Amino acid sequence: MPKLTISTENSEFQIIRALKLNRTKRHQSGEAFVEGIESIKQIAQTDMEITRIITPNIEALSSWSKDLIRSYRNAKIIQMDNELYKSICDREEPSEIVVTVKFKSLSLEELHLPPNPFLLVFDRPSDFGNLGSLIRSANSFGVDAILITGHGVDIYDPKVIRSSLGSVFHSTIITAPSIQEFEDWVAAQKRMNGLNIVGTDSTGETSLLNHPLRRPIAVILGNEAKGMSVALKNLCDDVVSIPVSGVVNSLNVACAGSIILWDVYRNSQN
Repeated sequence: MPKLTISTENSEFQIIRALKLNRTKRHQSGEAFVEGIESIKQIAQTDMEITRIITPNIEALSSWSKDLIRSYRNAKIIQMDNELYKSICDREEPSEIVVTVKFKSLSLEELHLPPNPFLLVFDRPSDFGNLGSLIRSANSFGVDAILITGHGVDIYDPKVIRSSLGSVFHSTIITAPSIQEFEDWVAAQKRMNGLNIVGTDSTGETSLLNHPLRRPIAVILGNEAKGMSVALKNLCDDVVSIPVSGVVNSLNVACAGSIILWDVYRNSQN
């Protein structure tokens, strides 16, 4: 089991920091930086490869972390100077370990959907917390795949992973390469699976109260500030709104999306 002690900033430290901060480096290496015990526990329930287990004190680790080290015999075990360790952690009181993990990016062509599919499409997500929360909701309510369109935050950013509570590692998530390829793919899915495309907007003319949503469906959520793009809105068979009675006339996209996903889940149980 390879072990390494880092007391000053060296090349290995720079790699770890780049995986945390640099989207391009993450996707070039196919590795993500993961902070938070719950997220690490979720990785341990998959067949994903943990490549590094990093701690400020190997001897002081809990029995759970020591068992994790024994389970990933090919991972580098890195003991890092306490101040260096704190510098790569976001929390004031860091957890006893952080890890790096290998991930594989899927393409639209590699996505194999079940009959009667349930998809979530998020257009240009700009907030780490919103994206992570929606990945968590999608996992809870049986979404088969999440598709990201346009340029948005990285699904493997540590903030997204943490806010998803690690559900990103149990989810099929694909970034569409271009809107044209996405449109072509949607057209094919409509022919093959009878996919209904439902957009969401606070000004949508169809109320969720009067229009229960069911599989097969792709729910489209727009960017937090700008809503759905014109191209995506033109793909929609319906645009639904969630009726509200408070002073504020719209909901946060993670809240609204979760309500919509729950509606599909509830109506698709029979």
